[in-house]
Amino acid sequence: METMEEAIAEAAPPIEPVKDLFEPFQLPTPNVYRSASGRPGPQYWQQEADYKIAVSLDPSTHIVSGEVVLSYTNNSPEDLDKMWFQLEQNLFVPTSRGASAGSRADGASLDERNGYRLGTITVDGRTVTPFVDDTRMRLDLPEPLEASGGETEVRIPFSFRVPEGPGTPRMGRLDVADGTIYSMAQWYPRVTVFDDVNGWNNLPYLGSGEFYLEYGDFDLALTVPANMEVVSTGALQNPNDVYSREQRQRLERARTSSERVYIATEDEIGQPGARSGMTTWRFRAENVRDVAWGASAAFIVDAANAPVQMADGSTNNVLIMSAYPKEGLGTPEEPGWEEATHFGKASIENNSYWYPYPYPVAISVASHIGGMEYPMIHFSSVRSRHFSLFGVVDHELGHNWFPMIVGSDERRHAWMDEGFNTFINGPSAIQYYNENPDTSIAGYGQAERTQGVQLLQPDTFARLTGSFGSGDDEILTYADQLSGQEGGWNSYFKPGMGLSLLRTAVLGEERFDRAFKAYIERWAYKHPQPADFFRTMEDVSGEDLDWFWRGWFDTVRTYDAEIDDVDVQDGIARVTVSHVSGLVFPTTVEVTFADGSTARLAVPVEGFGVSEEVTVEIPTDGREVTMAQIDPDGLYPDVDRENDVYVLEEME
Repeated sequence: METMEEAIAEAAPPIEPVKDLFEPFQLPTPNVYRSASGRPGPQYWQQEADYKIAVSLDPSTHIVSGEVVLSYTNNSPEDLDKMWFQLEQNLFVPTSRGASAGSRADGASLDERNGYRLGTITVDGRTVTPFVDDTRMRLDLPEPLEASGGETEVRIPFSFRVPEGPGTPRMGRLDVADGTIYSMAQWYPRVTVFDDVNGWNNLPYLGSGEFYLEYGDFDLALTVPANMEVVSTGALQNPNDVYSREQRQRLERARTSSERVYIATEDEIGQPGARSGMTTWRFRAENVRDVAWGASAAFIVDAANAPVQMADGSTNNVLIMSAYPKEGLGTPEEPGWEEATHFGKASIENNSYWYPYPYPVAISVASHIGGMEYPMIHFSSVRSRHFSLFGVVDHELGHNWFPMIVGSDERRHAWMDEGFNTFINGPSAIQYYNENPDTSIAGYGQAERTQGVQLLQPDTFARLTGSFGSGDDEILTYADQLSGQEGGWNSYFKPGMGLSLLRTAVLGEERFDRAFKAYIERWAYKHPQPADFFRTMEDVSGEDLDWFWRGWFDTVRTYDAEIDDVDVQDGIARVTVSHVSGLVFPTTVEVTFADGSTARLAVPVEGFGVSEEVTVEIPTDGREVTMAQIDPDGLYPDVDRENDVYVLEEME
């Protein structure tokens, strides 16, 4: 059986020179919409899409039916003669493009009864005939929609059958003992983004690439059987209509409680509370790119308060909620969904370090789905327990920053949300476990128990490079072009590791945090492209990072620095350092003397832009040198640590 080192050696790309990394990293030419500093330009624009959606759920047929009314504002500098929409439910028919392309939706979820059924569509009251192509729909407008402020109203009656899990990766239904859990996402026809880079972003939905959506305000009316509990993106508008008096009192207590308060208890599962027959739950969400909701007669619902300090000094008292069936409950040794609100509170409070959480609620829903995020709400596995549950709650709620607040194009640039979110999960987990060393996680007080933190440890990342990171695809590859394994590596862990390296080893925490916060603030509720991120980080940090973007994001090279030689003469230790596998970083050279003392010298990355190898000189002050080492603190994911150390032969 081959060793890990042999596997890495076989998987590593051919050795390449490092000087090419210092050539200019080509980015799109700045313009009036996107500036050279990474800021939105003086004429930056984006569209506005406000929705009113009213639907009913029939659990006997699993059919959702209703109407979406879209109020759309064209802020672009050109007239529009058509509009494109996403019809993601059409993924779940056997003939869909995603099914043929090996979608994440498996055969069990594919059914001829699935997909949208559309009624008569109108634009400003005039009937239009849609052109439907798989998961996309084009509406040719009766009249061009004027540039710079033209408005139109589109009405689309629709219905669809909720597909059955577990083969539905982002939404669907799950049967449990006390009912069916409905995880409702991609549940209404959604207008695609029209932007200054690609025009209409109408890439088909294949199941792997996620979403790119316009911001707007949403008003929802969700009609379900009275014995169901509903949680949703947005603030509940009619608690008197849906909760009993006692439940409303519990809800109010939860709004100010740092501890979990049950709103719908286990004993109340399936009871109608203040309702009978069918009940309509009303929610409103402002300045969001999407809405999702969960409904079930099996839900236990609890909540607590997470106070978030806003930039203006005010406090946003966020209602942290969890909805789960009895099957989600754990034990003292294996705590389960009864701890989800506690985990969610920590996630929202910790991640608000980067940008204060702006929304009124943050909700965790137990589901058949491994983990999937939407504004203010996520669906995650009912089977998750202790560390895995904290990890998935923290990760999915972390997505409220990327891509919900910072609205990047997930379908093209998955790393801009998954990678950035994976990065912020690390500090969040470390903070949580440092503050809660004796939580109900059965005494395990280590953040490293969460997978995301483990994989952002440099040595762990290096060990896995040969197994997961040896493909031909760079981080910048589109999500739908990546296999499952490569997608996880290139979208999540490699970009997350890259940001961690920038913070801990290249820029330092102060400069990195300032730049990363600036990126979020500049592009909150907007649509950044990769160049906007790269330019902002350089603009605010004051550092030319072309070598880093090119090497880490645009190649598949690994990092392997080595000491070629140590020569001690005339009171000087001359240590020669080179890079074996074509990736470079600034590093530190440390020499150890016979008396146990050490001396260090920092080697800036620019030195490798001049020569393939760099020799540094460290005064010995008359001491005998016994060893030299590069990266003594283990900051980098070096795939071969053995050649980082050079031991001198003992002098006679």
